[in-house]
Amino acid sequence: MVRQDVPPLVGWLASHRGISHTRHAREAGFDKHVVAAAVASGTVHRIRRSWIALPACDPKLTAAAEVSGRLTCVSAGALHGLWTPQHSGGVHVAITPGSSRLPEGERTLHWARGPVPTSRLAIVDAPLNVLFHIARCLPRADALAVWESAFRRGWVEPEVVRRVTWTSTAARDLASIAGDLSDSGLETRFTLLMRSVGVSVRQQVSIDGHPVDGLIGERLVVQLDGFEFHRAADRRRDLRADARLALRGYTTLRFDYEQIFFESDYVLESVLTAIAQGLHRISR
Repeated sequence: MVRQDVPPLVGWLASHRGISHTRHAREAGFDKHVVAAAVASGTVHRIRRSWIALPACDPKLTAAAEVSGRLTCVSAGALHGLWTPQHSGGVHVAITPGSSRLPEGERTLHWARGPVPTSRLAIVDAPLNVLFHIARCLPRADALAVWESAFRRGWVEPEVVRRVTWTSTAARDLASIAGDLSDSGLETRFTLLMRSVGVSVRQQVSIDGHPVDGLIGERLVVQLDGFEFHRAADRRRDLRADARLALRGYTTLRFDYEQIFFESDYVLESVLTAIAQGLHRISR
């Protein structure tokens, strides 16, 4: 809730991600004199000629406004809480086709047109356009992981995505294979890796009332740990889970972010060796 002593324009901006085109501000009842006074007092910053923002506004949004674009691709995905891979290229911004070309600086500019018509005054791209640019920008495995994160979080519906007329081959490919079972990009990457050698992985299978990240065959469990540092309590929980599974006849292989993304040969060798030893089958 905005405090009563906060100037109306500041409160209004705070409810609009801290940034707005001046046309929207005028439509909300803040004329150019109100805006000019707020800028002069330092409570509001002007970006180029037609955008205004609070000093605390997300820098990714102001970076988009500086080139009259919309936050898109992995930058917009991260803003909405999707799983996104570590990447370079600065802030990703969609630019309207036909706009004057501008120096990219710390930005990756996306000039292609997504499937959803978008107002030139929007600061964040439409969800389907975000997926469109992700499909074209990222390696296939990373892009699929972000798409599945969007499905899992309910940001977009798989059925809707599959009915879109995608003009991008990469987006059409992802729309045909993406699902909503992966709990993280890590799981997507692992299942793709296994699929590349013909190994089928069932995701989010419940064993004794507890979900596991992946189950191969009947008895080979795969658990995946994110790149964040695990607290002692998390580690004890993982050990308890592994012990519980072992006592029920399961073999558990546990891999972390670095191994899945950067030591895939080791991961493949470990899983395939376990399969060769029959650890995926019920003991007779």
